[in-house]
Amino acid sequence: MAPETCPNCGADVPRNAKACPECGACERTGWSEEAHDGALGLPDDSFDYEDYVRKEFGGRTPVPRGVHPVWWVTAILLLVAWLAWYFWR
Repeated sequence: MAPETCPNCGADVPRNAKACPECGACERTGWSEEAHDGALGLPDDSFDYEDYVRKEFGGRTPVPRGVHPVWWVTAILLLVAWLAWYFWR
């Protein structure tokens, strides 16, 4: 009997299929009770996500982004200039 998911490529296998529609795996090539999903590249239970993030992105903590103070000053100056023009025209 075909498994629901191919142990070789991870594709969905229709019920009573003779082979996987994606990779062609069958009972002779990998559909046995002893078949495992090691070829799928899925993380196992011992996968350390924090270690992966540290290796991938370095040990730095992310810096929150915001509006740079120069833009705040620019916005305030433009607002003051507009108000001055509006009231003294």
